[in-house]
Amino acid sequence: MLHHRHDLSKMNEEERMISPTFGSRELREPVPRYKLPPGEMRARSAYQIVHDELMLDGNARLNLATFVTTWMEPEARQLMSETFDKNMIDKDEYPQTAEIEMRCVNILSHLFHAPEAGQACGCSTTGSSEAAMLGGMAFKWKWKERMRARGKPTDRPNMVMGVDVQVCWEKFCRYWEIEPRLIPMEKGRYCINADEVIKRCDENTIGVVAIMGTTFTGEYEPVKEINDALDKYNAKTGYAIPIHVDGASGGFIAPFLQPKLDWDFRLKWVKSINVSGHKYGLVYPGVGWAIWRDTAELPDDLVFKVNYLGGDMPTFALNFSRPGNQIVAQYYNFLRLGHDGYRRIQQACQEVATYLSGKLEKMGPFECVTRGTDIPVFAFKLKDGAQPNFSVFDLSEMLRHRGWLVPAYTMPENCTDLAVLRIVVKEGFSRDMANLLLEDVGRALKHFEGQGVSRVAKKSSTGKVRC
Repeated sequence: MLHHRHDLSKMNEEERMISPTFGSRELREPVPRYKLPPGEMRARSAYQIVHDELMLDGNARLNLATFVTTWMEPEARQLMSETFDKNMIDKDEYPQTAEIEMRCVNILSHLFHAPEAGQACGCSTTGSSEAAMLGGMAFKWKWKERMRARGKPTDRPNMVMGVDVQVCWEKFCRYWEIEPRLIPMEKGRYCINADEVIKRCDENTIGVVAIMGTTFTGEYEPVKEINDALDKYNAKTGYAIPIHVDGASGGFIAPFLQPKLDWDFRLKWVKSINVSGHKYGLVYPGVGWAIWRDTAELPDDLVFKVNYLGGDMPTFALNFSRPGNQIVAQYYNFLRLGHDGYRRIQQACQEVATYLSGKLEKMGPFECVTRGTDIPVFAFKLKDGAQPNFSVFDLSEMLRHRGWLVPAYTMPENCTDLAVLRIVVKEGFSRDMANLLLEDVGRALKHFEGQGVSRVAKKSSTGKVRC
């Protein structure tokens, strides 16, 4: 988030200062909010000020909006606290952390079925946003190589993706001056398909992005269908348009819950995959991974050889110094859980998601858009033709009063008249908690029965907004 400096001259003293509740015991003067205090204070006092302010944040365990991990085992937390001070970029100083990162890359390349005869490679990142940009950069450089070999200009690159992509892909296109060819949604189709992809491809297409688990509905996009269509298109045109799979969420779900689904390096044109360790990889924020099927897919020009702290280190990243503790925690999970452990946890999440979506749909006014059968995420809306005296936004706000964070939003272009609620089920959200949520939804429905028509619901009756 971009923050701006406040004009302190327009604020009164209460707005400019913090007056802690315990101040009469330990602090004689209020503390500035937006400037450094003139002197020191006791460590306990500083802790208490920050601790008290953070009480206003939502309870992470009740946050059904976020995809990121909100619970880890005590042993994992201990390992993370022990390795906060290790800068993972210092490969020569912390060689075992570097070894652990390399092991994680190997584990993921095997999990994603990189060809045994090839030389798969990859790196850790701060999250899938950075990993996605690294994958996009590799696509652009490889495209430029192909175009130059054919004597073609390289000033008009484009990338094909759905309007449902995470904003990091739109940032990538803007920052690296690439035309985003966004495929809009249609009623009943909330992700891309092969026909819409091929319509937008040409010789300037650096690649196609397919999502394994969209943030709007939790659906898998049809990677194999897109791969097969691109195979025919590339053979016909002589192009070599690749696929990058945004597996931010599904990359840690599909290998365990849908192992026979073809979406990864088993497909010819899938050249790179990003995945979030801090989502269904079950690690606290922030760690992601970028994996390439072969070193040939990662241009040498993008890899820097850095002489740093006595070692010659190859690096490909947008960030440099960062703690190694998330990488350590990822490896802990790989050792601790293994394949069966990940499958068990993800299966439990999916069972809760399908249970909850089924129960909500039986409550009367709701209809599921998706049911959590791909990743453990589902979206639901008010039934077509129903005219309740509340909107999905009203329900979201009412649930917030009980601590639940359930986001309500409208769909993107071509489907902006569809408003939904979305629930993300993660480890730590049990069936018991699902039942507590259902009880609170039931209380909210009873509350709305005795209320007048809401402002948003009135709009829905005119056809301008469908809730």
